[in-house]
Amino acid sequence: MSLDALKSAVPDYAKDLKLNLGSVIGNSDLPAQQLWGTVLATAIASRSPIVLRELEPEAKANLSPEAYSAAKSAAAVMAMNNVFYRTRHLLSDPEYGTLRAGLRMNVIGNPGVEKVDFELWSLAVSAVNGCGQCLDSHEQVLRKAGVDRETIQEAFKIAAVIQAVGVTLDSEAVLAASAE
Repeated sequence: MSLDALKSAVPDYAKDLKLNLGSVIGNSDLPAQQLWGTVLATAIASRSPIVLRELEPEAKANLSPEAYSAAKSAAAVMAMNNVFYRTRHLLSDPEYGTLRAGLRMNVIGNPGVEKVDFELWSLAVSAVNGCGQCLDSHEQVLRKAGVDRETIQEAFKIAAVIQAVGVTLDSEAVLAASAE
């Protein structure tokens, strides 16, 4: 399956998702590396086997080996960071914010691709995972690097659509299996 096949798998009741999927990927103004790195990182973050299985080959074909690895690294490190920082933020005791994190995240400092690309992918994964503190942090780094709001919004639009497609297709698969 490919992007087109994934779109055709979206049920009629979710037609908006099908249209949005084609739009956010097919009509994106992002450079190819930013686009496909965002697609891959958010497909991983969506936790949808269907979405990942269908989008990963196209992402891999459109990314250098370094960018492919970096996008997967962004998904991995943000899976950890989003839980840690979201939890620390949600706890009512502000003292947790003064404690040393003590978590290795060296890839953020040396991702193997342009820092802006990695930050954009990290922001998109943080959108999927719902970590406001990480969203703010990555958005600030991107804005300081001169990235405009439209580009940043493009990344989290991709995240929103890929997450929604994953939820929809995975729930359809469960419903179909339970009907058997």
